[in-house]
Amino acid sequence: MKQVRGSTQWPHSKRRERKLSGFTLVELLVVLAILGMLAALVGPQVLNQLGGAKSKSAQIQIRDLEQALELYKLDVGRFPNNGEGLEALVRSPSRARGWNGPYLRKDEIPLDPWGNEYQYQFPADTAAGYELISYGSDGRTGGSGEAADVSI
Repeated sequence: MKQVRGSTQWPHSKRRERKLSGFTLVELLVVLAILGMLAALVGPQVLNQLGGAKSKSAQIQIRDLEQALELYKLDVGRFPNNGEGLEALVRSPSRARGWNGPYLRKDEIPLDPWGNEYQYQFPADTAAGYELISYGSDGRTGGSGEAADVSI
């Protein structure tokens, strides 16, 4: 054993230091391949959850609009007609006696999560007597998945 500047140097120590100092190219490629496989498996699941979240957000907004419509009916005695639409929740229609709004927190009608307007129909053949619909990501009736209509 020979002494070099206050430390001991063993035979083959440079080879050991080089082996312990980093990762080989093969190790890095294996890690990248594993990460790629995980992203391929998890990525679509995350995107599906995001789509479902928009549909759930639309359902929650529709429930909020329904509550506002119920408050409007309590004050005015009727639901807004098709001509007045959802706008009656934020601005008093000319023939709405007893209007005590606005019935929404913001003074505007929210858009659905895809940026489209909610469709309001009164009267309608539903238990509530009106219908609120979001046409989904495509903005048209029908569809499936992300493009499916959302109503309660």
